[in-house]
Amino acid sequence: MLVGVIIATQLFQPALNLGMPYTTFGRIRPLHTNAVIFAFVGNAIFAGIYYSIQRLLKTRMFSDVLSKIHFWGWQLIIVGAALTLPLGITTSHEYAELEWPLDILIALVWVAFGINMMGTIIRRRERHMYVAIWFYIATFIIVAVLHIINSIQLPISFLKSYYVFAGVQDALVQWWYGHNAVAFFLTTPFWA
Repeated sequence: MLVGVIIATQLFQPALNLGMPYTTFGRIRPLHTNAVIFAFVGNAIFAGIYYSIQRLLKTRMFSDVLSKIHFWGWQLIIVGAALTLPLGITTSHEYAELEWPLDILIALVWVAFGINMMGTIIRRRERHMYVAIWFYIATFIIVAVLHIINSIQLPISFLKSYYVFAGVQDALVQWWYGHNAVAFFLTTPFWA
């Protein structure tokens, strides 16, 4: 949240970047948006899902190992974003700035989360599935589709890639992702 205050202040006091490229508005705004959406809210969503799904289904999570992989993998992604974004290592696509190695890690960690959730649903002791569970399933599926399609890139080096989409198609895919990521990552699980 402090980064948000700093970038808001930089709008009327640009010298607040202290003359360093790492603290300019263009580099730390993506850090702020990614930290708020994917770190702060993302961890809140996962905590809520892990807490509620076990109670609604009357069973423990399918795998403690997958839970740990999910938790620590997500934290690694957050640290990766916190390091690469101020350094200017970015795809320049809003809400999808992370370069291809982190995108692949996101997909793998998301799949671990999904397997754990679906395994828990399959072995549940409660036959009735509350609407919240259906919302969790929708979140898992749609966010996976959004992320994978929006992250189709051609790597040219370890930390640089170019999107396969260009021009109007790139803009359409990017904002199809951007708006629906807000809908299915930020809204649907909280409704649940």
